[in-house]
Amino acid sequence: MSLIEVKAPAVGESITEVVIGEWLKSPGEWVEEDDPIVVVESDKVNMEVPAPVSGVLTEALKPEGETVPVGELLARIDPNGKPSAGAAPAASAEAPSASPAPAAQSGAHVMPAAQRVLAERGLKAGDVTATGPGGRLLKEDALGHKAGASAPAPAAPAAPVRVAGSREQEVVRMSPIRRTVARRLLEAQQTAAILSTFNEVDMSGIMALRKKHQEGFVKRHGIKLGFMSFFIKAVVEALKEYPAVNAQIEGDNIVYHHYYDIGVAVGGGKGLVVPVIRNAEALTLAEIEATIADLGARAKANKIKLDELQGGTFSVTNGGVYGSLLSTPIINPPQSGILGMHGIQDRPIAVNGEVVIRPMMYIALSYDHRIIDGREAVSFLKRVKELCEEPTRVLLEV
Repeated sequence: MSLIEVKAPAVGESITEVVIGEWLKSPGEWVEEDDPIVVVESDKVNMEVPAPVSGVLTEALKPEGETVPVGELLARIDPNGKPSAGAAPAASAEAPSASPAPAAQSGAHVMPAAQRVLAERGLKAGDVTATGPGGRLLKEDALGHKAGASAPAPAAPAAPVRVAGSREQEVVRMSPIRRTVARRLLEAQQTAAILSTFNEVDMSGIMALRKKHQEGFVKRHGIKLGFMSFFIKAVVEALKEYPAVNAQIEGDNIVYHHYYDIGVAVGGGKGLVVPVIRNAEALTLAEIEATIADLGARAKANKIKLDELQGGTFSVTNGGVYGSLLSTPIINPPQSGILGMHGIQDRPIAVNGEVVIRPMMYIALSYDHRIIDGREAVSFLKRVKELCEEPTRVLLEV
């Protein structure tokens, strides 16, 4: 059987090129059918490219960090090949040979991951000692290399005394997702008239409800009851009352959505992504919690699908999980609004003429003033506050 070609996959209709993210297998290594061999990145999503057959990876043709068009040849697999001695992934952890040599002197094969590190640090292969099997120069070799670790240079004048403290720099190419996040955030600032309004929520009601029913909720649904599901249900009810917050501008028209696809901002493995909970109005609290848990886990593992990031009508972000007390979130175009949740702190507030300590959360609504008036924005946020302070109203939809 001839060599089997592995090509850059299509990851979306509008995406014509991808970036080689990381080689998961090395040339000479045996791979099983459907084993991921390389990760490719796009401005929407990252994808693992599986081996189409079992065999030996004979060639990894593109270095990490290189941009290639969809359909480009990435690798070849020999179904009848035999793995090179010591080519298994665990081999890199074995003890190095008795007398490792710089790559240039030993004729070492530079692994793709090591090539990227060398380029990022301005090093040559000959500067680094290769410790991999068969004299391969590994990523770990390049990462562990320190200035002066290679063969001694010709005698030079004594170096001046070095000032205490490191002044090292590291230059890393932005990932496609990070570049897209940067572009879209800048686009939002430049094309929308963004304003923010604030309020605060007494979280006593939600916290008491969670404490009372958490055990039964977990026993029945197999997942914990969090805060996000309450806020999403409250947002849906508020959007029904103030439809402009759930709308978007298209040219000279306003498109009003009569469904509620809520984006939830999560920190993915390569950057911020906003997967969408479809038809949130039709989901129970348990279904929302399960969906959030699934999307969050897959986002961190870079396994979110492209269509799961598209089409939201409104977004929610929770900076409180990172310790944020107050912020002004940026809307996710073409949406017109985003709700920001924050950390919960015990603060003194006045209740019925008395000062009491309550768990309070600041909430923020950033909105596009071109389509949403200040009165609507303030009223929307006030409605979210009311629903969350009396969570039974969320369940009764009153």
